[in-house]
Amino acid sequence: MTEPADPAATADPFAGSPDDPVLGDLHDGVLRLTLNRPDRLNAWTPAMADRLTALLRAADDDPRVRAVVITGAGRAFCAGADMAALSAISGQEVRVDGRALALPAELRKPVVAAVNGPAAGVGLVLALFADVRFAADDAKLTTSFSARGLAAEYGVAWRLPRLVGQGRALDLLLSSRVVLGAEAERMGLVDFARPREDVVADALDYARTLAATCSPWSMAVIKGQVLRAAESGFGAAADDAAGLMAESFTGPDFAEGVGSYLDKRPPRFPGLPPRR
Repeated sequence: MTEPADPAATADPFAGSPDDPVLGDLHDGVLRLTLNRPDRLNAWTPAMADRLTALLRAADDDPRVRAVVITGAGRAFCAGADMAALSAISGQEVRVDGRALALPAELRKPVVAAVNGPAAGVGLVLALFADVRFAADDAKLTTSFSARGLAAEYGVAWRLPRLVGQGRALDLLLSSRVVLGAEAERMGLVDFARPREDVVADALDYARTLAATCSPWSMAVIKGQVLRAAESGFGAAADDAAGLMAESFTGPDFAEGVGSYLDKRPPRFPGLPPRR
């Protein structure tokens, strides 16, 4: 006699209710994650952080997911920390996980930020730890920390100079000045500035191309290489690449990548297995 399926085991990890602080929607290998407090410009809360972390970890383990896009509901990406929550902890000693927002960079899957509107403080940091950033050309971006009496939070002091250089990073962090998406593209803060009405669609199209044409194994390995190379010298990075090149030649993704090219057909790369 066949046992009935366990509903918990078969449930879609990305399904939820319309009131969830982050919504998940999976199509064509791309998981769209939408920060969902539009009435508060998607201001950051602990519940939003917990939900986003859970969805990102589920995405990393789900072979259906080849790429992730993070965006915001309504007219904002994320206006930073919820001010009511910040006011409540003023004067208190608080323990903080300084690596919490680096998770997109640490995933094996590529993560694309679609900054559809204002991004400030923690919201901007979240976008900066994505692998690729699209932004509305009129989106207002600011670090905001110095204007709130805060330190440069969540590893942004490490990430920002690697994107825009030390001088520009200090300008943005010390002044908390607002830059628009078009200026952000020129300085390398974002990779693509698009008209507001196109930014999410363009980011999703980019992610769908990754999902359809690029090896999940290659993308995972390349992300790891780039992170390690940020802290190593050239020799270590070259040695790392040599070992990974030898491994790639024996793998199924290499065979499929070459075979699909020779056969003049779209590739059918296997998905990544769950983390052990």
